[in-house]
Amino acid sequence: MTPDTALPTRKERWTWGAVVALVICAGFAALVAVDARYFFVDDTESGAVGNWLQLGHLMREGQWFPTLVLDQWMSGNYPVEGQGGLFNPVQMAINYVAPSVDNLVVLVTVVKLLFSILLGWGVYRVALEYGARPAWAAVAGASAPFVGFTLYFEQTSWVTSMIGTAYVMQAWASGVRYARGRSGPLPVFAFLYLAITVGYVHAALLAGVVVAVLMIGEYLYQRQWKPSMLLALVGIAAASAAAITFLPGVLSSSVTWRTGEEGVYNDNFLTAPWSETLTASMPSAVSSIESWTGETTFAPVTYISWFLVPALAFVGWRAAQSSLRELSPLLLMASFALLFTAGPSAIGQVRWPARLLPVVAVVLLILVVVLLSRFGTLQALRTRVVAASLLVLVLLLRASSSGPQYFGRHLLWALAILAVGALALFLARRYGTVAVTALILLTIVPVAAYQATTYPQALHKWFLPATQTEAKANFPQWDGVTLQLGARGILTIERDSPELPWQSQVYGNYAKILDLDYVNAYTPVGHGPFSGLLCMNFDSSTCPDALDNVFQVDPYTQETFVDLMQVDRVVLQRKQYPDADRTPAPPGWHWAEVPAVADDEIYVLERDGGPISDAPGRVSAALGVDVEPVSYAVNRERLRVSSVDGGSVVFSRLAWPGYTATLNGDPLPTMGIGEMFLFVDIPPGTVDGDLEIEFRPPGWRVGQVGIAFGLLLLTALTVYYYRGRRATTTDSL
Repeated sequence: MTPDTALPTRKERWTWGAVVALVICAGFAALVAVDARYFFVDDTESGAVGNWLQLGHLMREGQWFPTLVLDQWMSGNYPVEGQGGLFNPVQMAINYVAPSVDNLVVLVTVVKLLFSILLGWGVYRVALEYGARPAWAAVAGASAPFVGFTLYFEQTSWVTSMIGTAYVMQAWASGVRYARGRSGPLPVFAFLYLAITVGYVHAALLAGVVVAVLMIGEYLYQRQWKPSMLLALVGIAAASAAAITFLPGVLSSSVTWRTGEEGVYNDNFLTAPWSETLTASMPSAVSSIESWTGETTFAPVTYISWFLVPALAFVGWRAAQSSLRELSPLLLMASFALLFTAGPSAIGQVRWPARLLPVVAVVLLILVVVLLSRFGTLQALRTRVVAASLLVLVLLLRASSSGPQYFGRHLLWALAILAVGALALFLARRYGTVAVTALILLTIVPVAAYQATTYPQALHKWFLPATQTEAKANFPQWDGVTLQLGARGILTIERDSPELPWQSQVYGNYAKILDLDYVNAYTPVGHGPFSGLLCMNFDSSTCPDALDNVFQVDPYTQETFVDLMQVDRVVLQRKQYPDADRTPAPPGWHWAEVPAVADDEIYVLERDGGPISDAPGRVSAALGVDVEPVSYAVNRERLRVSSVDGGSVVFSRLAWPGYTATLNGDPLPTMGIGEMFLFVDIPPGTVDGDLEIEFRPPGWRVGQVGIAFGLLLLTALTVYYYRGRRATTTDSL
């Protein structure tokens, strides 16, 4: 296994890059063969897909940068939600295409496949930049999308996390090339910007850490500050341009669930102690990481690759010491990720540190393949074989500690690792690097298929309809705005459960898939006071008290809350309200006939006289004020108002930070009834006043200035880079 010191040719790099993509495609095919809905689970089916569809519809209607979806109330503020990718051109393209793809399972599988290839190529590129042979770099790249946490959490559910990691790894590779003068600042900026504008806070954190470790590492390697300063400047440019993604959420946090997420605490939820890395090469090992399945996650979420730990015995460590400075970014990132994943559980709004386990995995993969490429050795073979065997024994003992009930399969896997490892040594001695890496590449897909077949998924399936057509065909096509009161948690959500609610009820973002106007939608952010009114949680489930609360009369307006919301229909889950139709309907409402397909699942209250949500404008109450609508848009509304003694105009809008009001051009304060319903006070003596309200997400203008500054700085860096290249070329002549 003596390393080949010749630089790889372009043909070698492209060939092995193609191998990475082929292995990943084969892995996806195997997982789909195991379970056709493998990639359509939990937050992907209940959250991400619905967002893609709704944002795509809004873009096609001309709203290229959507802000509010008013009738969704606490879930309808996309700038605050952050993860809509409003300023991410790749995500915008996905959103735009999504409504045209009927089969949602196919849609998410293809999207995840493409980003898995991007992730694999990013890992492959980073490994090449630090001196890995293309064949070994391909092993790292092809393994990356199938490491345990990615396979069980990100591939199935948390797609935004995987997308962010893919961009970060590409930014890392481009950053090394930029610091060493082999490419310009644009690729680094582009990938950093894309990573941040995904809207996933861990991806933004990683983007910053990558820039920091590259700055330190390149200074140690090159012994000059200039490359590090250039990296810092391109990082500042990307962060400035992408800041608009997070500013509205941060500046609106005072009214959201996030306002209380301050300080540091540890409840051990989704923390990964360092001892868990001792199962990184055992495909059968479950973990002692606490998640939604309890104190043990019964899936191999800390698995990286079967060869990773035993291969450490075949590195010439004394020779490798000479490269510590060059490899310092990998060592620094591995140290950071290991420290972070071990806890605490939350640092302010950054929670669940095990989410960085994929970063631990890919960095260790890169580090090991680089070491094997540059310092792999078969000298003193007998001693190294004994050391590798002892490492496998440690893996067996640690896996048996976490999951003693699976000792038999752990033992079989330990023997398999020894057997395949022996074959790898034979191939390495007889045929060289290509043969041994080919063997490892051939094992990636079978191991992933074994894990997907043998271990349950770590997150819950919702079993939503697989296609838009199926979903819409079996669901009542309500007119107007609907509020649903019910709880997903009291239903049995299983593949063949008779309680699957998807013919009558919406949870998460299912209403967005149906393209219906529901108050109910998925939100990780929420709005505190509105959530309190309906005790509505992240998936839009509500508590039994919500029915009484929503029909209470607001003392200021003397209107019910359901009237202030301009809701046309209230759907009640029978399991939560079993005897609801035995009580008289509230004044102005009646019990409506329920479609036969949903007769045993829901009751329906509808307004007498039909929908009111189609009235022009969003005024829901006028107290002592004569109001005449002039114009209406989602973010702006104009009214002609008159009031002899003064009064108030109340809007069917949630009082998010960012609203302003003017009367005849003069500013008026905006307020919220119960911190929920936007209203303005009209002064006495107003005659035919021009009242205008406008919504602009907090930080919107600052964010736009940031975009301009970032692009200006990028332009300057690009000009500087190409002038430097021209000068170097001239000098060489």
